[in-house]
Amino acid sequence: MTASSTTTPALAKEVALLAVLATLWGASYTFIRIGVETIPPITFIAARTLIAGGLLVAIIKMRGLSLPKDPAIWKRFFIQACINSVIPFTLIAWAEQTVNAGLATILNSTTPIFAFLLTVLITRHEAVTMRKLLGTIAGVIGISLIIGMEAFQGVGKELVAQLAIVAATISYAAAAIFGRGFKGLDPMMPAAGSMICGAVILIPVSLVVDQPWTIAPSADSLLALLGLSVFSTALAFVIYFRLIHTLGSVSTTSQAYLRVPIGVGIGVIFLGETLASTALTGLVFVVIGVAAMTFPSRKKTVPV
Repeated sequence: MTASSTTTPALAKEVALLAVLATLWGASYTFIRIGVETIPPITFIAARTLIAGGLLVAIIKMRGLSLPKDPAIWKRFFIQACINSVIPFTLIAWAEQTVNAGLATILNSTTPIFAFLLTVLITRHEAVTMRKLLGTIAGVIGISLIIGMEAFQGVGKELVAQLAIVAATISYAAAAIFGRGFKGLDPMMPAAGSMICGAVILIPVSLVVDQPWTIAPSADSLLALLGLSVFSTALAFVIYFRLIHTLGSVSTTSQAYLRVPIGVGIGVIFLGETLASTALTGLVFVVIGVAAMTFPSRKKTVPV
């Protein structure tokens, strides 16, 4: 049996899982949009991190593993929680009270672009190639086209909400860089640890700010919360960390642009959303930019 006959089916399975991951994360924006209709953003995200963290811990236990006990590692989990869940999750949930799910998907798809910019400006561990530079420019043009019309009309609530999503995207990019420090751990550990820390941070804030016992969430919002926590967070993380091992980190980040048309399509089909012509043009530039940033360079292989 040749190597290609054994590897091709396996590769097809991983690519299929990549599409599933893009769908799960693309759907998250619609889940959030429905959830925050009757559940305040802080409480919604606190519940999301609590449910997802509990499920991830259960998966770790089923695998016969246990979470680290080193306080230094938990300190890093805490930092990761702040920049990978507490800040971006909450900003996106707050913004989606006024920004539609499709637009949120487009704006949030630019994480690899900001990760590249932060890498160049701060860590400088990657070379600046012309392709990545052009991808960054295309992404910035895309964002400008998406939020530019509101900017010309003055700073209003809609613009602030859109900029909040961009800020969340930058936070995700910082988290991706900071997360490189967890190489010595099973990848499920930082996922579960950061979710637990996120819940520890957000639950007290929710109790003080939202007083969740006074909330009367709708059935749709509760189902959206459950779907977001189980599928778009816990299950998505399991698939994500599997793909990191099988496809590699660079190829796995391609879900960032795969989820753009998926997320926009879900919002249009299930929420009846529409996008302005400038936003659609911006979408094209964003997809081109993120694709340029994430497609791996071709390397010559030497037979073993």
